[in-house]
Amino acid sequence: MRVLSSITGSQGHARDMLPLIRAIADAGHDVLVALPPSLAPVYADERVRVEPVLPEMHDSIMAVMKEGAEQRAAEAKRTGLPVAPPPEMTAFDEMLVMAGGPHITPTYRALMALALDFKPNLVVRDSAEIAATLVAERLGLRHICGPSGAGDMVDPVRLVDMLDERRAELDLPPAHDPTALYRFGRFDSVPERYSFAAFDVPYAIRYRQSPIVARDEVLSREIAGLPTDKPLVACAMGTVLVQLRQFFQFGPPQDEDPSKVLLQALAGGLSELDCYAVLATGGLSMDGIEVGDNVHVVERMAQPLLLQCADLFVTHGGYNSIRESMFGGTPMAVLPQFGDQPFHADLLQKMNLGRVIPETTADVVRDTCRQVLSDPAITAEVRRAQREMLALPGVDTVVPHLESLALP
Repeated sequence: MRVLSSITGSQGHARDMLPLIRAIADAGHDVLVALPPSLAPVYADERVRVEPVLPEMHDSIMAVMKEGAEQRAAEAKRTGLPVAPPPEMTAFDEMLVMAGGPHITPTYRALMALALDFKPNLVVRDSAEIAATLVAERLGLRHICGPSGAGDMVDPVRLVDMLDERRAELDLPPAHDPTALYRFGRFDSVPERYSFAAFDVPYAIRYRQSPIVARDEVLSREIAGLPTDKPLVACAMGTVLVQLRQFFQFGPPQDEDPSKVLLQALAGGLSELDCYAVLATGGLSMDGIEVGDNVHVVERMAQPLLLQCADLFVTHGGYNSIRESMFGGTPMAVLPQFGDQPFHADLLQKMNLGRVIPETTADVVRDTCRQVLSDPAITAEVRRAQREMLALPGVDTVVPHLESLALP
């Protein structure tokens, strides 16, 4: 079997897909993974061919913003009216544009060039990466998508017209079919009871979340040696801190660096909590930020392993982080920032798997963490979710299904 896999977005997306891609490769199949350059290190030690040719997420966002600004400027010139402000968009609108906007066309071309050389007989894509579906349509291949929080927020009905615009640009026949994205199925790695799918989509083939992502991952001796007489709190924002810093440096002007504001709130809140905390900074500087003696600051941590022994996880609400926390039986306090994160945070709270941190201040971080740590109902629900996740089959069990989809 020769599998073309495409991944977009952040490192969380790459980690979402890694257990599935690894299972395919470990079964002896040839896999080509196309992704942005910043995600390539996630697959550096895997037995796959890595092609870092897809656009970075921030470049795609800037391209969409630029095109919108140019369209508004052209309309103002045509009508003689002032340039209109950018339209207000919900997170669902943003996910839709990122799934089917004009940047999909050059992504398709990059993928098609790889496909013509690699000659795959199956496409396995990140569910937020739609261009690979069009490549599969062109080549007459079957396609299936892996788990993705951003993909779960894409409305397949509203996406129809946008994708047909892309098909027209690429001389592909229109589909007029909301189910075209999932014609050959989709994967997820949470139990149906805890699904984060926002729209009516086909039933998912489900497999168990992997407790280990990096093959050589271990808990550091410093973290393993922390005292056990108080709750252990893990705090990580994925790549959010770095992305906020990038938007501050290269995006529209802002009064304060949002990454520093977020770090100050997290460090301050955890310092005032009766706990031992591990705070991952993503490599950002902590200069000028006060940290209590109870907070162990690291650049990165073995998150899936730490969540198997932590009492609380303070997170941005990325889908991969949520699943890892559920697998570890760890309640969550969620401080969402953008994209799919607010949707995940609200749904997670409704499921009683944790609580949303409503403000980015140290006091609110501290108080929300206290609330979650002291709520036995949240702990009970998270443990229930953990048991249901452990009842799912291992990811290697889906490989025979993929083999049945692959064309001869």
